[in-house]
Amino acid sequence: MGLSGRVLRVHVKPSTPGEPGLPKRAVPSARLTAEGFDGDFNRYRQESKAGSPGMAVLLMPAETLTELRALGWPIQPGDIGENITTEGLAYAGFAVGRRFKVGGAALEISEPCAPCKTLGHLPFVGKEKITEFTKVMLGRRGWYARVIEEGLVSEGDAITCLRS
Repeated sequence: MGLSGRVLRVHVKPSTPGEPGLPKRAVPSARLTAEGFDGDFNRYRQESKAGSPGMAVLLMPAETLTELRALGWPIQPGDIGENITTEGLAYAGFAVGRRFKVGGAALEISEPCAPCKTLGHLPFVGKEKITEFTKVMLGRRGWYARVIEEGLVSEGDAITCLRS
C-alpha cells in the first residue's frame, strides 16, 4: 500500500500571549504525550475543543506544501501550525482510523483539519488573501491524530502504517 515515510520536521510553539499558534518552530525532537508535544500549545484545541484527545497532534505532508508552493503560496514547514511535517506519504495516505508508528510514538488519525481564519496571520496571506487561501486549503489543511502510545519523535524518524 506504500503507507510509509519519515518525519521531515517536528514543530512546537508554546502559548505566547498576543500571538497566534502559528507558525510553529522546528525542533530536533520532542516527547509526544496524550496531550500533544511537550512545549506545544494548541489554543483552538484547548479553548474551543475542551482539550480533545483526538486533536493532540497535527500532521501535514511536505508533498502538500510543495503543491501549495507550486500554486504561488510561499508556505514552509511549520507555517500552518502542524506539529509533524511528513515526507513520503501522500495526503490521501492518511485516513480516519488509520494508525501509524511515528518514531517512538503511535498515532491514530482522528479527523481532517479544516482551514480557519487564523491562517490570515501568515505574512503571505493576511486579511487581503484569507478567503482565497482558505479555499485553496480545503482538503489540504492536514490531519489531526490522537496519541495511542507516547514516545519521542525526532526529525528523520520512520513513519509506518500499523493499521489501515
